[in-house]
Amino acid sequence: MAEPLIVQVLVSPERITRFSAAEWDLLMRQAKAANLLAHLHQVLQDRVLGDGIPEGPAHHLRAANLITQRSVLAVRWEISQLQEALYSLAIPIVLLKGAAYVMADLPISRGRLFHDIDILVPRSAVEDVEKRLLTWGWRTTPGSAYDQRYYRTWMHEIPPMRHIKRQTVLDIHHSILPLTARLKPDPQKLLAQATNDGGQGDLYWLCDLDLILHSATHLFHDGELEHGLRDLVDIAELLRHFAGRAGFWPALCDRAQEMDLVRPLIYGLRYVQLLLAVDIPDDVTLWMRDRLPGSLLDSTMDSLFLRALRPDHASCGMWGTGLARWALYVRSHYLRMPLKLLIPHLVRKALTGEDEGELPGEVQRFIANNPRNRDPG
Repeated sequence: MAEPLIVQVLVSPERITRFSAAEWDLLMRQAKAANLLAHLHQVLQDRVLGDGIPEGPAHHLRAANLITQRSVLAVRWEISQLQEALYSLAIPIVLLKGAAYVMADLPISRGRLFHDIDILVPRSAVEDVEKRLLTWGWRTTPGSAYDQRYYRTWMHEIPPMRHIKRQTVLDIHHSILPLTARLKPDPQKLLAQATNDGGQGDLYWLCDLDLILHSATHLFHDGELEHGLRDLVDIAELLRHFAGRAGFWPALCDRAQEMDLVRPLIYGLRYVQLLLAVDIPDDVTLWMRDRLPGSLLDSTMDSLFLRALRPDHASCGMWGTGLARWALYVRSHYLRMPLKLLIPHLVRKALTGEDEGELPGEVQRFIANNPRNRDPG
């Protein structure tokens, strides 16, 4: 099956000059489903292709761009409030993901929507950070006593916090992977290399190498891949932005080994190359090949990820897409926790009826459409 139209345009934006009205309509729908409408606007503007866009699609693209501009302003304001709230604790506040892209003024931030803010703080400071934020109007999102213990004992973050007035969601991390995960990146090394480009104060973001490694780790250890293409675009844009720096590629591979994040980086590089035509140097490709587990597992993972990373739109579906997302959802849990913890956790979720709430929408639809799971009545 051909790649989705949005993927084809991201790789070769000039294709739009030959589009019919039906193709424009499909492109808009796929881009919206993938949360890439504003990014598509930015890509077409950067390629000076704006004059070739019909008025209908141009209206949608301009609207998406305005929404992201407003979102960036909101993120900057929210970050300033966090900085003021936590200033007296005298600890580094390290921004992750989208908030980091904004404050580092990276190109990817120009066409990206933001649903929450993620920060990384020393684990020893988590309790003080949470207490301080409570006095500034943040509240821990509701959850059972088991969920609270699950987060605070095993996970890499505490339960999300939401501001009572602004309704902004904040995730406070003390690592980038659960404490029980198979991979063990050292959060102290992340904090030590965090940067603010010479700015003043206690506000930082991950260094360029760690931004890429965290983005790849988040995508390829997360079980919710309905918007995986957007996260893959993040990795591609970060690579394109930083790759021109002298010694970038050897440093990225070395940092992945140092941080125990080789496999996520390999998957990130593999799929930005296969889907988004990012140029990976030959020596890095050889480095990847030497560290992949084998051709059988390679082909299996390709079969899963090349399905799961397609936009969650009816026109992009392939046979087995739902099953692939379900398999990767199970894999994500397996990577997070050893079986002695995972099995009781999943059993408890199933018995309490909480498991459906965690399942990605594609997986829920797969389960609902399976004849064996339908109500016989």
